[in-house]
Amino acid sequence: MIDPEQQKLRNAGMFFIRALLGIIFFMQGYGKIFTMGIHKVYESFFKDFENTILPKWLIVSTAYYTSYVELVGGFLLITGIFRKPAMYLLALDLLIVSFGHGFMEPIWDLSHVIPRAVLLSALFFLPKDWDKWNVDGFIMLLRNTKIRR
Repeated sequence: MIDPEQQKLRNAGMFFIRALLGIIFFMQGYGKIFTMGIHKVYESFFKDFENTILPKWLIVSTAYYTSYVELVGGFLLITGIFRKPAMYLLALDLLIVSFGHGFMEPIWDLSHVIPRAVLLSALFFLPKDWDKWNVDGFIMLLRNTKIRR
């Protein structure tokens, strides 16, 4: 049996990792969508890809995908709703972003990707039962309480 204090530390640690990563992604998506706007994001970060072999529809789709997945996926991680699907979508986001940066510039600054990749990897590898402080867990607790009555 695990010491209750140790369980609390695990729960707090998982919440911290998940919420911190969620905030990072959410704020990046928020900035892209509401501060810059997708058009400016495209012009600033994606337009140069038009000079490559990549088709324009793929480049435009990627600008929308990365912006909205970062916003929505970040929110889902913060709240703890649909954690696994959010993690898969954000992992794909990081792969796409890494490919794009590497495709355009062989030696590029990894400072944007590595911290997010480390935190996301931790969420994939740490046991799910350590992640108790989330909305999904709260909903399950409410359901179990109603069933017992």
